[in-house]
Amino acid sequence: MTAFTRVKELAKIRKLSLREVNDKAGLGKNSIYKWKTSAPSIENASKVAKVLNTSADYLMGKTDNPAPVSDKISDTDLDKALNEARSFDGVPMNEHDRAILKGMIKAYFDQKGND
Repeated sequence: MTAFTRVKELAKIRKLSLREVNDKAGLGKNSIYKWKTSAPSIENASKVAKVLNTSADYLMGKTDNPAPVSDKISDTDLDKALNEARSFDGVPMNEHDRAILKGMIKAYFDQKGND
């Protein structure tokens, strides 16, 4: 399976057009379409992988697992978890509380990644 095919499949799952993926990754016009016949550079594959929440290794066919390799928690996952948390220890949480918790959690994982 080519990098183009993998990008196309993941983009469809994430409800993004190839043009949107291309633009969000900051690539030149129609760069992804060129992947039909030639492999992308690691740099460009990494940019697209970030947009699609996967790994460059998956896009380049080095693994069949589209899950990202990173242990980092995504902002989307963190926002979802915090939005579902309405209270802590019986005390209601407001948006300010959630923003503070988000900052603390991100700082923890950033520090953990540096250890």
